Amino acid sequence: MQACYLAVDIAASSGRHIAGWVQDGRICLREVYRFENGIFTKNGHLCWDVDRLFDQVLAGMRACYEAGFLPVSMGIDTWAVDFVLLDGAGRRLGDAVAYRDARTNGIRETLPIPFAEHYARTGIQYQPFNTVYQLAALQNEYPEQLEQAELFLMIPDYLNYRLTGTAVSEYTNATTTALVSAVRKDWDEELIGRLGLPRRIFRPIKTPGTVLGGLLPRIREKAGFDCQVVLPATHDTGSAFLAVPARDEYAVTLSSGTWSLLGVENLQPIATPASCADNFTNEGGYQYRFRFLKNIMGLWMIQSVRRELGEKTGRKPAFPELIAAAQAARQDTGTVDPDDARFLAPASMIGEIKAACVQNGCREPASTGEVMQCIYNSLAQDYKAAVEKLQTHTGKTYTSLNIVGGGSQDAYLNQLTANATGLTVFAGPPEGTAQGTRMVQLIPAGEFRDLQAARSSVKTSFEIKEVNPQ
Repeated sequence: MQACYLAVDIAASSGRHIAGWVQDGRICLREVYRFENGIFTKNGHLCWDVDRLFDQVLAGMRACYEAGFLPVSMGIDTWAVDFVLLDGAGRRLGDAVAYRDARTNGIRETLPIPFAEHYARTGIQYQPFNTVYQLAALQNEYPEQLEQAELFLMIPDYLNYRLTGTAVSEYTNATTTALVSAVRKDWDEELIGRLGLPRRIFRPIKTPGTVLGGLLPRIREKAGFDCQVVLPATHDTGSAFLAVPARDEYAVTLSSGTWSLLGVENLQPIATPASCADNFTNEGGYQYRFRFLKNIMGLWMIQSVRRELGEKTGRKPAFPELIAAAQAARQDTGTVDPDDARFLAPASMIGEIKAACVQNGCREPASTGEVMQCIYNSLAQDYKAAVEKLQTHTGKTYTSLNIVGGGSQDAYLNQLTANATGLTVFAGPPEGTAQGTRMVQLIPAGEFRDLQAARSSVKTSFEIKEVNPQ
């Protein structure tokens, strides 16, 4: 059997198990399993089916083994901010509510800590769905769950707990709770106390590269093998940034998927009043780097249009069809603000985009192609604005933009982005997140001497497309 390092990359809409190994200095990949993910309504809230997620993690592990691969180690990454609570016996309390749920609306204004102080302590931007606001909403609705809880685990931490029986909080994802000190890089005890949250539920914070141990006996039996479970940067953006083959320090990174995360890596956080006003965040990264970035709604808008069209016609159009429709449409469509909360979870994305165009004084998009063109133009302009503000806060003038993740395969958006920002775009690899999750396994295994060597291998192992402004 082929020894491999398994990356389990779970996004909001789908998950993949990707086996990887190094041969002659090049990284080889094989996708061995894929499954759908999504939110559903339960008890009046939008939720994740975390039991099904875990079953899919196990099914993918078994599929990996049956495909002829024997994992030496594995790592799991997911989206950020969402969590579960467990009681003293390890039983889940309540539902795994999804970040797109409306329960956090207006919560920030009820907290006893001014946001300016909160930002200065944690460096984390305001998003209405940040974990701290979800916990406050839970306090209001189901206080008994927090009273009974003994464990707070974010989604990848929960999956790891079920695999190994070891409960820890991984650093990169923990920072997105807005409860971790950007200076001490540990839970902010004073902040947790002032918010009235039970300190006992927060587990020790561990950094990427930490080995949690082997699989539980019942998991080994189902998977067909045993391996070490290693903490990657469990926040998918943290893993994606690891796989960026940047040319120099003047390169911006755009992790392009359901969300677009645009920014750079810094050795120290930038938590100034100006960066607070522009809502830039300082998420924890590998080896205590900080991802100084801007959250942009991203391909969620396109994914939602595709899903909505599928519900209407019985067939989801392929992404190339939607791209072609945009290219064939009138190019003078208006733009909307992708970061407007109205696009977070609308009943109709198409209807919301049309309404926003009219309210902005623009012509209402008359076709699917024009709706798509509006999304593309809006994203490109948002990327431009984010780069300009990034330069202001860091004092650097950037010369290139690396796009990684699934969105790097959208050549049309890549060209519009190059045109809008005036930067040369380097697109790829599309499996950036899974590759970052694997790199944290490959370095301690001795396949690469350090992060720089691992990043250099990305340039030679995957096609990176250069796109110049027109």
